[in-house]
Amino acid sequence: MPPVRVLVVDDSVVVRKLLSEAIVSSPEIQLAGTASNGAIALARIPQLNPDVVTLDIEMPGLNGIETLTEIRKLYPKLPVIMFSTLTEQGAEVTLEALSRGASDYLTKPTNSASLANAIEQVRRDLVAKILSLGHRNRASQPAPVLRAQKRKTEANPIEILAIGTSTGGPNALAEVIPQFPPDFGVPVVIVQHMPPLFTRLLAERLDSQSKLHVHEGRAGMPLDAGHVWIAPGDYHMRVVRKGLQAALELNQEPPENSCRPAVDVLFRSVAQAYGPNVLAVVMTGMGSDGAHGAAHIREAGGEIIVQDEASSVVWGMPGAVLSSAGADLICPLPEIGNQVLRKVEASRLRTSNATARSAV
Repeated sequence: MPPVRVLVVDDSVVVRKLLSEAIVSSPEIQLAGTASNGAIALARIPQLNPDVVTLDIEMPGLNGIETLTEIRKLYPKLPVIMFSTLTEQGAEVTLEALSRGASDYLTKPTNSASLANAIEQVRRDLVAKILSLGHRNRASQPAPVLRAQKRKTEANPIEILAIGTSTGGPNALAEVIPQFPPDFGVPVVIVQHMPPLFTRLLAERLDSQSKLHVHEGRAGMPLDAGHVWIAPGDYHMRVVRKGLQAALELNQEPPENSCRPAVDVLFRSVAQAYGPNVLAVVMTGMGSDGAHGAAHIREAGGEIIVQDEASSVVWGMPGAVLSSAGADLICPLPEIGNQVLRKVEASRLRTSNATARSAV
């Protein structure tokens, strides 16, 4: 397979050099060219025909958001990775870029003692993103599917919804969570792979868009219906039972699947705390985080929905869950919210009917 061609766009000579050296360190990636501002980038895209663009957010002239907007008009399927600072302003602009169609993002290295260390940090984080997005951009995508895997299980009441996602996840969550009504009958816990600060701003953004109350996870908070909790960056989030009440627990134990927070950690905990009364959803994301945790949920009798390949930015996580743990339903992103609502409402109706019959 030919190497993935990358156009690097950044006004800083140092950053362009850093990214270029990180990119050429992989034999599977080729530096197609560089551009020092958005206008030059837009002129060079048709000349260089890149598979992926890395785009700085803060640039003179056309800034990153404005350049991204033009790229999306002209090249709607060209993957774009935003390159931002790990600051509140950088996080806010990155989330805005993701909402406008950026495929993924990377934060600039901090506290690097040398250029070599900075290059290694970028290389480690960037190469996998470029390869995943670049190969997907070249591949022809299958048509969306909606199908169930037959499994003999009893219809257990759903008491919690657990969601895992990564690359493309902020937009996926922005499509799914606002569909839930204010009387949504179960608590929601989410792992979205993001660094500190980004997860808080993501929670605030989703809270402003949703009928449910969306928060960044805090240790000891009880899990009540009508509330959504997003694992904070750099912390694993677990669900633990305290008598009849479930609550959140945070820790900084070693990363799993190179991730902290990790979906596997959350999924294992909900399987242990809720047994068969779990509905889990795995959406777009790079890597395989969530596959082992999903197996625990399936073994406990819970249900799993995975996003289909066609509607995923990257089908790594949903595909890994499907391959290793299986799923009860595979469906495109626009259908996930409806399917979750249908399952939760059916569960509440069964529970209500059972309670009425026992009272007779």
